[in-house]
Amino acid sequence: MSLLGNVLEHYVMLAGLIFAIGAVGFLIRRNVLVQLMCIELMLNAVNLALVGYNRVHVGDMTGHLFAFFVIAVAAAELAVGLAIVIAFYRLKSSVQSDEADALRH
Repeated sequence: MSLLGNVLEHYVMLAGLIFAIGAVGFLIRRNVLVQLMCIELMLNAVNLALVGYNRVHVGDMTGHLFAFFVIAVAAAELAVGLAIVIAFYRLKSSVQSDEADALRH
């Protein structure tokens, strides 16, 4: 046990709460931009859990390294996602995900 006590449990509970808010927001909302923000919220919850676990293992920087890679993947995902949303908006003049099924035809 470290000097932090039960702080890890607080990090994990907060990360779980943030992840759940992002997942519910992604499933409920139909605006693609809001869905992208909810995905980013879920990725940041994972980063919080990784950094929280890394605080317990002080000499090991693996949690920070994985969090850095998650941030890099999130940036790439956001760039590609926004490009798709802009192309969809130019085609349909809407960013509602319910209308995206028309792109298959």
